[in-house]
Amino acid sequence: MIDSAARIFSPAGQPRRGLRHQHLAKGNVSVSRLRRMAVLALALLCTFTIAAGAAVSRMLPERLALFRLPSVSQSAIRQPAPVLAPASGQPAGLTGVTSAGIRAALARLTGPAALGPRTGVEVTSLATGSVLYRRNARAAFAPASTTKLATSVAALDLLGPQARFTTRVEAGRRPGTLVLVGGGDPTLANGRPPAVDYPQPATLATLAARTAAELRTAGVRAVRLGYDTSLYAGPGLAPGWPERYVTGGNVSPISSLEVDQGRLTAAGQPQDADDPGNFRPRAQDPAAQAAAAFAGQLRRRGIAVHGPPRQAAGPAGARVLATVTSPPLAQIVQWMLTESNNVIAENLARQVAIAAGRPATFRGAAQAVAGTDRQLGVTGIRLVDGSGLSPRDRITPAALVHLISLAASPDRAALRPVLTGLPVAGFSGTLAPGDAGFGASGRPALGVVRAKTGNLSTVATLAGVAYARNGQLLAFAVMAGQVPARDLLAAEADLTGVGAALAACGCR
Repeated sequence: MIDSAARIFSPAGQPRRGLRHQHLAKGNVSVSRLRRMAVLALALLCTFTIAAGAAVSRMLPERLALFRLPSVSQSAIRQPAPVLAPASGQPAGLTGVTSAGIRAALARLTGPAALGPRTGVEVTSLATGSVLYRRNARAAFAPASTTKLATSVAALDLLGPQARFTTRVEAGRRPGTLVLVGGGDPTLANGRPPAVDYPQPATLATLAARTAAELRTAGVRAVRLGYDTSLYAGPGLAPGWPERYVTGGNVSPISSLEVDQGRLTAAGQPQDADDPGNFRPRAQDPAAQAAAAFAGQLRRRGIAVHGPPRQAAGPAGARVLATVTSPPLAQIVQWMLTESNNVIAENLARQVAIAAGRPATFRGAAQAVAGTDRQLGVTGIRLVDGSGLSPRDRITPAALVHLISLAASPDRAALRPVLTGLPVAGFSGTLAPGDAGFGASGRPALGVVRAKTGNLSTVATLAGVAYARNGQLLAFAVMAGQVPARDLLAAEADLTGVGAALAACGCR
């Protein structure tokens, strides 16, 4: 029997090969062809691989061609050249600063047409200590607020950067009486200042909270308050200080007890903010104002205070109920220098006097500051106050540069806050852009000049450091002692131009 699935008749009746067998036959032909093509491709690939391997083996180092693993070199490794030059060096291709170069760079800025007929200048390399340029550098000038450099160096050297000042509350001579004792903390505030203020000072609010807690524990709900300012002696205003310094907002009478540096709001209350732009009249009696503010803080905490506070010395060996302490001296110095704070400067000078065993008066403070600096080798300082507000102060440009050099010395780390507290050209303090005169720093000075400013009615001074274009760090001081009052702002701009010229200096 014929399999009907394997045999199909054509229309003519002749049998023909089935479709399945045709497909199988064609498939056999295709498989055979693919096999031949695969064999040929494999042969070509092998030939190419062998040829490529031979070529590569001729290109590779011998040991790799022989499959030898690399070994650790027994020879010394070549060291790279330094990426940064030493601090005392300078970038390649730039020459060192010379006296002739600095003289040429500063001639117009420090000449009589700019700064008046009497000017002193000194520029020194901090890396080598060599004087690069000097003119009338050992002549004495009214230093104005550059005096604060002398006060800062003396305070940090004698007291140490971690020194703090304490305000305390003691039990009075009679039961139910308290004495608020000033410790000469020039940063003490009444209430808490804004969080952005730095450093954050001690406050009477904190002192009152601690005092009230002690009183409640003892069952005391009402007191009489006295205040003690005996840490300092003498008048509150220095020789040469006119009353307008107080009414014009530059300073308050100096006392060992005060809050907010005597700055007041429009309502006559302590400002509780670090606002160097507040030129309202300051407190005429800062100690009495501070005591009144403390009484108010006690009342807010449930302690009744009978009568107004009265000045009274605390008894010897009295029990201390509560204390608050200032920020460390390093931070206080930075605060004082950045905003040229006169009250802080005068308090620091008094603290130097106390530490030196001198009377805590203007005279004793001035002598203590100059004497401490003299022990450090700095001569050419004669003072009557610690802030430079008095036109009777005298300092030489050479002395200012010496003070800066000491603060930059690797051997005097305790003095470093003098440098870090200096205003930065174009950015901070009295060198910030908002300042009418000194704020006009030239572009080369931005961020690379730090300096203390100073001005009185006919005096303009500037002393600090400049990082020159050739890589040298320069200390400089420029002092103009006879500037016409009408030209004072222009003279201040010219002084900042000195810093810019030094920063831009190749100065061959």
